[in-house]
Amino acid sequence: MFLLPVYPSADYLILALLACGAVALDHWLGEPRRWHPLVGYGRIANLLSHRLNPQLSQPKPSQRLTGLLAWILAVLPLTYMAWLLSQTQLGWLVHGYLLYFALGHKSLRLHALAVYSALKNKDLPQAKLAASYMVSRDKEAIEPVSSTLESVLENGNDGVFAALFWFLIAGGPGALLYRLANTLDAMWGYKTGQYFYFGWAAARLDDLLNYIPARLTALTYALLGSTGKALYAWRTQAKRWDSPNAGPVMSAGAGALDVSLGGRARYHGVWHERPALGTTTQATLEDIPRALRLVSTGLYAWLAVAIVTGALRYA
Repeated sequence: MFLLPVYPSADYLILALLACGAVALDHWLGEPRRWHPLVGYGRIANLLSHRLNPQLSQPKPSQRLTGLLAWILAVLPLTYMAWLLSQTQLGWLVHGYLLYFALGHKSLRLHALAVYSALKNKDLPQAKLAASYMVSRDKEAIEPVSSTLESVLENGNDGVFAALFWFLIAGGPGALLYRLANTLDAMWGYKTGQYFYFGWAAARLDDLLNYIPARLTALTYALLGSTGKALYAWRTQAKRWDSPNAGPVMSAGAGALDVSLGGRARYHGVWHERPALGTTTQATLEDIPRALRLVSTGLYAWLAVAIVTGALRYA
């Protein structure tokens, strides 16, 4: 399930155990409510965008190179500093903290369960509001169940499996680089007038970093759910989706849950006809905890494989 790590066998076993510790810390603490590092990072990203992507330059194709420069300035110095810290005597603690910072497992669960709880209480406006925190669709037009399922499946990759993948490949600095790149894609990777060219590098680099993790995530969903339906949906539907990585993840996830996702959705006042994903079974409220269990079980399976791999290499 994993590429060969860059660490010697003894260190890799410790790295796998640190991954377990970071997951436990995320389960216990979740994301910081005050002084979240990504808040400060977002300010840095906005400052770079304002300085390097002025309004007069936004329509120019040359902004692709400027966007790449901004990405380098926003990601590589912090990643290098993280690598330097990981070489100190407290380096292993640095590795563990950086993975904890990159993970969003508990946050994903809390957001999805907020939708679930509101629907259980038959509070549709509150369910739509809670779902709007997970997806970028217009709140008034959100279908809470399907939008939450799509977010759980896609963010299961972005906030859980991809971060863990890069940690097991390149330690804490790898997880940090991925999280920063994924954040910039969320901020700059839009095909709007402001970011059409400037955000090109952020979107393409996020696609590159997610290429292998997304397919491992899709395989994980397939193996832990309705395998045949997941593989069929992945094979026949993923290529219809705009995103090269969300397509495999969401189609396989929908098939694994045996539900229908995709279809019409409204973004910024405009309706979009998206391809259908999964099967023909309409999603229900109880599919939300099923999707969360799929992600959690997959996470624990990855940790188990990492520990066994490290133990075998150590032996």
